[in-house]
Amino acid sequence: MITRRQLALASALQAAAWTPFTANAASTAANGLPPRAAPVLAVGPRRPVTSLRDAARLAPPGSVIEVDAGDYPGDVAVWTQDDVTLRAVGGRVRLPADGHAAEGKGIWVVRARRMRVEGFDFENARVRDRNGAGIRLDKGSLHVRDCRFLHNEMGLLTNNDPDTELQVENCEFGFNQRPDGHNHNLYAGRIARLTVTGSYFHHARSGHLLKSRAEVNVIRYNRLTDEAGGSASYELEFPDGGLAVVVGNIVAQSPDTDNRHLISFGAESYAWQRNALYLAHNTLVDPLAWGGIFVRVADGASTVAMVNNLLVGRGSLHVRAGFTERNNLRAHPQDFVDMHRHDYRLRETSHLVGLAENPGSIDGMALRPTHEYRHPCDTQRLSRLTHNPGATQSVAPAIPVR
Repeated sequence: MITRRQLALASALQAAAWTPFTANAASTAANGLPPRAAPVLAVGPRRPVTSLRDAARLAPPGSVIEVDAGDYPGDVAVWTQDDVTLRAVGGRVRLPADGHAAEGKGIWVVRARRMRVEGFDFENARVRDRNGAGIRLDKGSLHVRDCRFLHNEMGLLTNNDPDTELQVENCEFGFNQRPDGHNHNLYAGRIARLTVTGSYFHHARSGHLLKSRAEVNVIRYNRLTDEAGGSASYELEFPDGGLAVVVGNIVAQSPDTDNRHLISFGAESYAWQRNALYLAHNTLVDPLAWGGIFVRVADGASTVAMVNNLLVGRGSLHVRAGFTERNNLRAHPQDFVDMHRHDYRLRETSHLVGLAENPGSIDGMALRPTHEYRHPCDTQRLSRLTHNPGATQSVAPAIPVR
């Protein structure tokens, strides 16, 4: 017997199929086809489809799913449809786990290609193996934008599928921790590619702010600052090497860190054919009175290049073979507007203004910044060519003396 709920869901899907929305232009263009109209499925407490769980079960590939703002406690889901876009409408969509987990892994489990998610907050995921993630990306390709991953055991966690790609844009990761530590705000396994832009990582416990085993890593214009009360180990780690291009990031330890190192490369192995680290225009901050280690690279990397980075504090570099270094300059608190509030704009009076060199490019990717991080969780395009070392190109004008 067909229930009223099943009839309502069927009617919603039928209506969605006739709602025009141009989507998937990139995937259709790649096949020589014109952009096609995608079905739009509305989800919300007053809609025929009231939950993300039902949407994940019912939406066809290529759907656009618009979710009304609000809280959806325990609304866990598994996504397997390709080319699905999910976006919050009218405000943020908050997904507190509320003791539930999809497949015992997290709030959402994704096994889909070209999935895009925007405007969602993933909170409080807990599972039996203590790796409860806001999103568990098992395989496929996923783009998360303007999402928050807060108070989970793991913020966002991927599997080790070699064809998987993850893109993170303008997202926040904080307070993702479990009682025994060893958690990470974002943990990418041995996947094909990780791209992270305009995102804010803070307050981890024992684990890392960002850990990636990906073959290719492009980390641009982010703020990775563990801050007071955080006890992260590394702020940024690439334990299996690979290609890592790290440009325009503010990276700062907490005084309560469990590890002296900010950035680590190849600590466990060199798993990929190419193992190269490029660091350009980053501001690296070591608050430890006894001195930490800004960058540690295990022996065996083919290339390590650092240019136009600002080094703040007593830290040192632990890099040996294959190391090239240009114009990495020491900075002091008085060079910045307000280091204690993480405002790393150079003062107009700082001797560091204008001291950047041309950093070149790698594999067609410019090492010269075109944007800078803007708090919270955003970037802004630079209005002129980069001319300062460090991550922040905006210069604060001198305050006139009265």
